[in-house]
Amino acid sequence: MLAIIGGTGLTQLANLKITHRQVIRTPYGEPSGPMTFGIINGHEVMFIARHGYGHNIPPHEVNYRANLWALFEQKAKRVIAVTSVGGIRADLVPGTLVTPDQIIDYTYGRNFTYFDGKDSMVSHIDFTKPYSEKIRQQILIAAKLAGEECVDGGVHAVMQGPRLETAAEVNRLERDGADMVGMTGMPEAALARELGLPFATIAVVANHAAGRGNSSDGIELENVGAVINPAMERVRNILERVVEQDGD
Repeated sequence: MLAIIGGTGLTQLANLKITHRQVIRTPYGEPSGPMTFGIINGHEVMFIARHGYGHNIPPHEVNYRANLWALFEQKAKRVIAVTSVGGIRADLVPGTLVTPDQIIDYTYGRNFTYFDGKDSMVSHIDFTKPYSEKIRQQILIAAKLAGEECVDGGVHAVMQGPRLETAAEVNRLERDGADMVGMTGMPEAALARELGLPFATIAVVANHAAGRGNSSDGIELENVGAVINPAMERVRNILERVVEQDGD
């Protein structure tokens, strides 16, 4: 079954025929909300809103471990996380959809692993390629079938939030090789890898990053919704075609 994690602008799936919702308890506390189960194009899907269904959980307070554990416990076979980012690279203008292939983690203080506690064995995961290439290709194929553009690859920098970055920080991220910047990509990707859940991301460029494009003097947050809402419609179109591909 495909599991979808919705981010800013995607607290619900309009194209999901809901069958039921389920409150799930985990050893790591409460997920962001009940799991929503339903059907898209004849295929079963599960969905959870990362920030809560009322969008009231900030990035640094999301219980990422509980969310991923709930998906794992409910037998998800693959996970697509939708996230909003600021575009650093010149071609990643607001409204662009991207499926990144690399990630840089700048977060701190988050519960970032299942391999902790005094009774846990020391464990390591290979994170050379943080995203499932199979799912990334499924996203790209689905985008073509849906007639939507989706950029193939890019480096996703993940900052702590909830504040946005300074122009100097974005300059540093660019020097580090980042193409886009968001707040929720980690530890999601690493936790999915620890659980053996194939995982990839669709990143929606909501704005130019600080100091770039029309954000050179500041980010006009009141305009972000006008970008995200139509972009999320395109994301939904892509997801409709992803479910039709092998992986369920």
